[in-house]
Amino acid sequence: MKKLILRYHFFIMGCIGFLLQSCNTKFRVWVGPGGQQKVYNLKYGEDKKQKMDIFLPKDYPQNAPVILIVHGGAWTLGRKEHMIQIQKMLFQHQIPSINMNYRLVSKRKKITYKQQLEDIGLAIDRFNSLAEKAELLPNNYILLGESAGGHLALLYGYQHPDQIKKIISLSGPTDFYSHEYLNSFYSKYTSPTFQKVVGTKFDRKNISEAFKEASPIANITSVPTLLFQGNKDFLVNQHQGLAMDSALTRMNVPHKLIFMEKTGHVPRFFSKRKRDSIIYPNILEWIKK
Repeated sequence: MKKLILRYHFFIMGCIGFLLQSCNTKFRVWVGPGGQQKVYNLKYGEDKKQKMDIFLPKDYPQNAPVILIVHGGAWTLGRKEHMIQIQKMLFQHQIPSINMNYRLVSKRKKITYKQQLEDIGLAIDRFNSLAEKAELLPNNYILLGESAGGHLALLYGYQHPDQIKKIISLSGPTDFYSHEYLNSFYSKYTSPTFQKVVGTKFDRKNISEAFKEASPIANITSVPTLLFQGNKDFLVNQHQGLAMDSALTRMNVPHKLIFMEKTGHVPRFFSKRKRDSIIYPNILEWIKK
């Protein structure tokens, strides 16, 4: 009990230090039995979007990975609250987690996916500074992203294998540049979005190297990867997941593809049965593997 009280005391004091620096009036803390904590709207940067929720359950080991959750929304929409059910599920299974907002793509503000990757790094830096107080290890993360967040999780994870131990992508796009993509019908209606995300003109006859740089399939490293893909996903075509699975196999990267029949985009929102019998069990298995 003394250890739990100390864990709570030191972690909250560290968070309050950031609160005083940011003057964020929406910051709040919930404390439950046994030292459980939920910290809402902790700032990790100066932009109003740069906030994160931290859930620390009871009885987690010091070497437990922290699940960093990245929401979707076509890179231009969305917020962390859309992922709250996943964060609650992890909390119920004694798994510490961070659920983050990030700056949204904007031509006017000159924000592309690169600034969104920077935000993931900033959130990690903030929590690293608190990890000792939470009795957790720094740079011991699993990235979990959905849709556009899946793309960001894959790309950041492959770029930072020193920090990211595993990746989980739910319906995440993987390929903005390959011959197969450029010649697909899928590219006809997604390329305007990808052009905005990358911040470079999309010219299918002379595709910029920037689109390859933004494609997880072209940046794979050794980080173990769990993929979820629906065969009737019109927002993220099934070939995005299948091609990624093939590329990971060729490179001998530990991975698993959960390919779901008769399934569209982000199925956890639309099918409680698939969420509870397929998606959540596979997420938990991958985390604990």
